[in-house]
Amino acid sequence: MSKTIFSSPGKYIQGFGILSELGEHLKAFGSNALLVADDIVWGIVGDSCVTALETAGVSYTYNAFSGEASTKEIARIAAIAKENGTNLVVGIGGGKTLDTVKAVADDLKQPVVIVPTVASTDAPCSALSVIYSEDGVFESYRFYNKNPDLVFVDSQVCVKAPLRLFASGIADGLATYAEALAVQRTNSNSMVGGRPSIAGMAIARACEETLLTHGVAAYEAVSKQLVTPAVEAVIEANTLLSGLGFENGGLAGAHAIHNGFTAVHGDIHKMTHGEKVAYGTLTQMVLENRPLAEIEKYIRFYRAIGMPTTLKDLHLEEASYEELLKIGELAGSSEDTLQNLNDTLTPDEVAQAILAVDRLSNALK
Repeated sequence: MSKTIFSSPGKYIQGFGILSELGEHLKAFGSNALLVADDIVWGIVGDSCVTALETAGVSYTYNAFSGEASTKEIARIAAIAKENGTNLVVGIGGGKTLDTVKAVADDLKQPVVIVPTVASTDAPCSALSVIYSEDGVFESYRFYNKNPDLVFVDSQVCVKAPLRLFASGIADGLATYAEALAVQRTNSNSMVGGRPSIAGMAIARACEETLLTHGVAAYEAVSKQLVTPAVEAVIEANTLLSGLGFENGGLAGAHAIHNGFTAVHGDIHKMTHGEKVAYGTLTQMVLENRPLAEIEKYIRFYRAIGMPTTLKDLHLEEASYEELLKIGELAGSSEDTLQNLNDTLTPDEVAQAILAVDRLSNALK
């Protein structure tokens, strides 16, 4: 019998300059925190985090994230937590750091607090992680019994991150409603194992509407490191609305094709998650046979925020057809979500759609 499930983090807090309050909020979950961030992020916000925890009387151990959300890295960080007797895991940074920290907290059966420093992915709010090999190849989704206990977003910190990452978050968020509609149409399950709920679909739709309405204005503001109402709206859409929307609405072609891109070598691996999702969203739209005007609308929007819409933009202009078939094959694996779009799609059909996006974009002036 089918069922409807809605899942969400325990609490979401967003605001300008709130990082100084982090320690007070952590006290509700533990007294000895393991803080995980990469060296770049720690260099930017480390002092502020330490001051906030010391002021609140929360003990901590810091460990640097190595850069890949792999099984080996998860085990390494969990071992450090055990050695230091921590009782709370805090992830500070971007998507792969946060996905790793969620897995560590799950292994330790401890609360997890997520502190995004970029509004670049929908990873912070979800009860899942994307697991990669140590070489960065997609392996699987890892699911958890609960979402993060707290997601804590300082908008002042987020606008200081590279503009490209902010735009990537918009592109990642724009896949939310497109994929949720596909899941609903094929009567597939969402990422929490049930049919998309009314609430989940409404949130996914609000995510798309917010990004299309305010995305370009927010992009321009963030280019000057300004926090405006449009920026606050887009940070919320990139982080909360997209996170709740994809998890409760489901994933389909856009993210599966993103994962498929990990099957090929080259400079495409210098592209961000959102940049690859943007091209995956356009490819899904071609596979759905969406009206040309709708696809062109998305292409123009992506161009306005610097997202890739051609194979040259993705550094795949020299890719062979055999490499495109590898992308389609990995996207269609049983571990991924392409079947939520259409369970009969072949690697050839995906490869043809990837090429079609390139042609449509190059033809659009």
